Amino acid sequence: MKLIINGETVDVPDKISVVEELLHHYELMDRVVMVELNKEVIDHEDHKTQAIGENDSIQLVQFVGGG
Repeated sequence: MKLIINGETVDVPDKISVVEELLHHYELMDRVVMVELNKEVIDHEDHKTQAIGENDSIQLVQFVGGG
């Protein structure tokens, strides 16, 4: 399946159907990540159920601490 992630077109396995599976695919499950799907911010509680599909536009923003 083709997705647009952070402005780049990428291919991901077709078995990925929800946001949580996408985060798992990119090994981001243990990080604080803000997900925007087609210009709508997705609440963390909805990652397990929010469907994604062909040509969806997704922004993944990781928060990094520092000082």
